[in-house]
Amino acid sequence: MGEIFQFHREIIVSGDDRLSKTIADELRGAGARIIKINTAADLLGAGVHRARAVVCAGPNDAVNLEIALLAREYSPNVRVVARLANDVLREAVTAVNGPGAILDVADLAAPSLVEAVLSRNAHQFDTAGIEFVVWGSEAPHNAALREIYADLAPVAVVHGKNSPTPGEVVPCPGRDLRVYAGDWTSMIGVKDELEARGITVPPSTATRSHHSRVRRAIDAARAMRDDVNPLLFPSLAFALFLTCGSTAVEHFAYQHQQMSWMDALYFTSETITTVRYGEFGFGQESLFLRLFNVGLMFGGAIVTAILVAFLADLMLSRRFVQTVGLRRVRHMRDHIVVIGLGSIGVRVVSDLTAAGYDVLVIEPNTNNRFLSTVAELDVPVIFGDSAMRQTLEAARVDRARGVAVVTQDDMENIETGIVLLEILGSDTKVPIVMRVHGRALSTAVNRRFGFENVRSIVDLAAPWFIGAAMGLQVLGTFWVGQRSFMVGGMLVAPGSELDGLRMVDLSTQTRVIAITRPEGPVRLRPRRDALLKAGDTVYIIIIIGPYRELIATLRKGQPPPVTAVNGERAARLAAARSAHRPEVRPPRWAPDLQA
Repeated sequence: MGEIFQFHREIIVSGDDRLSKTIADELRGAGARIIKINTAADLLGAGVHRARAVVCAGPNDAVNLEIALLAREYSPNVRVVARLANDVLREAVTAVNGPGAILDVADLAAPSLVEAVLSRNAHQFDTAGIEFVVWGSEAPHNAALREIYADLAPVAVVHGKNSPTPGEVVPCPGRDLRVYAGDWTSMIGVKDELEARGITVPPSTATRSHHSRVRRAIDAARAMRDDVNPLLFPSLAFALFLTCGSTAVEHFAYQHQQMSWMDALYFTSETITTVRYGEFGFGQESLFLRLFNVGLMFGGAIVTAILVAFLADLMLSRRFVQTVGLRRVRHMRDHIVVIGLGSIGVRVVSDLTAAGYDVLVIEPNTNNRFLSTVAELDVPVIFGDSAMRQTLEAARVDRARGVAVVTQDDMENIETGIVLLEILGSDTKVPIVMRVHGRALSTAVNRRFGFENVRSIVDLAAPWFIGAAMGLQVLGTFWVGQRSFMVGGMLVAPGSELDGLRMVDLSTQTRVIAITRPEGPVRLRPRRDALLKAGDTVYIIIIIGPYRELIATLRKGQPPPVTAVNGERAARLAAARSAHRPEVRPPRWAPDLQA
């Protein structure tokens, strides 16, 4: 007998945070063999030379970098999927990584947060050289999806209040699904098709507000008035009164020679400012005038010192530096408030400013390492506790276009969201986007408090790591309601379950939007009776959650394990393929999944 070969399916996972634990648990739950490690020293003992992938998803860049580099050194063909937040390291490692991916959680999560805070109803991405658009709108009347949207492929439907099941999300429905007026329908099509149907895709950029010089000067004067010491204006008034009164006294009381009004003003000014040039003598003047000038000298010195102190406090004090954000935001309108300046927050700020939107940041830490970044972007910062009503009102959230609550503390984000609802009202039109870590908490917050845009960082990032580990080319993630979807490209391996599978036999949680073949053009919206072949690249939209659906679809595209002996391999492959390719056609009432 010939030698028996076993295809090992171990996936090595490192990290102990929620993201890495979710990746390991979901892969294990789907049947993959998971080996957990803590350091690079554990790689050889974990069998890196025979593993399918090494996933370094912990929060420590140094640990992830060491594991990724040594894993590639030990096994040139293993898939290495590493999490690196440092831009320089990520670009350098990507260039030499080989199979796998080098990912940053902030890069993966920020686009979805930006879309939500801008209330965009369109998500654009390129697939096989074609620009697709996932576009959403409310159904105008009761009808089947096919009657309303014709050839556009449905991605999801969120039933509204007119539906028998309000709030239900139907992923990847058939075109014959009946929707009701007010249901949110998410469809996908080529951008040119949408424009031909009169559907305008909203632009991804905006024009930042620019005020005239007069308006900016008025705003600056108002801001300075509100920030100065309250005793400054009485001091200025007293100084003016002292100058005018002393000028009159000098003009009428000086007897040695007639002192003109201009001379009197000049003499009074030089006396108050303690600058004397000796143009006027008082040796022959009355006792009253000489005593008056003594008092004028002391009074002028005191007033001058007070004014200089107040102006120094206004221009140079730390209080002035920390209230710059308050001064700039007092007259902002239609801006976006970003609460929390962590790695995700600064990425959201950068994306919004790059798109041309006015942004304001609320951050409690005056020593935050990203302050220099937002200063370069000319974004004002308010320092304070985001859960305090005064801080949020100072940020003019009632005049804002949207609010993104993205601190690293889930409880702080929830508390801030509740205070925002108290300020804006439960029926507010201002989108409040809240970041939390896990999906369970995200769902609970959505149901209990009514927040419509709660985004789980784990749900946004985990599919990229899982997909890269399983050989999927992840193109993007997007949300419909509170359900997340992923777009990716998958190569159909020879002998895999997808090789020869009909489209109708795919999961109902999956929609194929395009197929590319080496010998032919791109096939858009393939029919449900189309057959997949080895070598095809299948571009799919799949719902995320449970992850088993995602992983099961990915595994169907993988080559089968080599367990045969000599000539028995081909027979076993054929038997495996026929077992997953039934010849019985579905009944006529089966939902139109791909048509």
